[in-house]
Amino acid sequence: MSALQALFDQIPISVLERSGVTWWISDHAVPYPLALAAQEERVAQIFAGQAPETVWLLEHPPLYTAGTSAKKEDLLHPDQFPVYDAGRGGQYTYHGPGQRIGYLMLDLRQRGKDIRAFVHQAEDWIIRTLWTYHLRGERREGRVGIWIDRSPPNSEGQKAETREDKIAAIGIRVRRWISFHGVSLNVDPDLSHFSGIVPCGISPQAEEGRQMGVTSLLDLGCPVEMTDVDLALMKSFTDVFQTEDPKDQGACGLGN
Repeated sequence: MSALQALFDQIPISVLERSGVTWWISDHAVPYPLALAAQEERVAQIFAGQAPETVWLLEHPPLYTAGTSAKKEDLLHPDQFPVYDAGRGGQYTYHGPGQRIGYLMLDLRQRGKDIRAFVHQAEDWIIRTLWTYHLRGERREGRVGIWIDRSPPNSEGQKAETREDKIAAIGIRVRRWISFHGVSLNVDPDLSHFSGIVPCGISPQAEEGRQMGVTSLLDLGCPVEMTDVDLALMKSFTDVFQTEDPKDQGACGLGN
């Protein structure tokens, strides 16, 4: 049995078609080895022209993945959750319930064959999604992922110290110009689960004058349903590839 057959036999998946892209939406946690095997099979189909580009929204059971730059010392509690070699770029990442993962299986032969630009678009995808909730996600030079500035103001209304929390991870792999892996957005995961690793992009020692951690939509005051996040991700995905100006829609009542 192929990985894709096993996937659709074992996991309930909704299938949607939007603007030439197939969307898979899984409401049940998908085992990581099965998800990786299914991606690789789909990537081969897309390369051969046998399947359309696919974006897969899902969750995993609690686990850690190691990217190609992972350091053994950054796995602080190796027995806490299963650890998998992901084969993507980056270091250690946590995946688990309450985190929306977006696997991007896209044909870069039709998208300019520019990996750097593609990663930039993946970042924009998350940034625009966060705008839906009036949250300003930002890139940081030299640090992977999307960050939220949570620096508290002092008595004069100015920021006395810098605090930045990571809300989304990004790790892309490209095989014969077909992408896979993708992004993970913290919606309402158990943030204590990140304590078993040094998450990709976060220094174990705070940089001078800067504190870094992890956050989520819930942690930022946005208790949203996963189905609402899925809709925001689908809308933002279309915006990233069809328009140039981000749209600011809706709010959770939380500014930055």
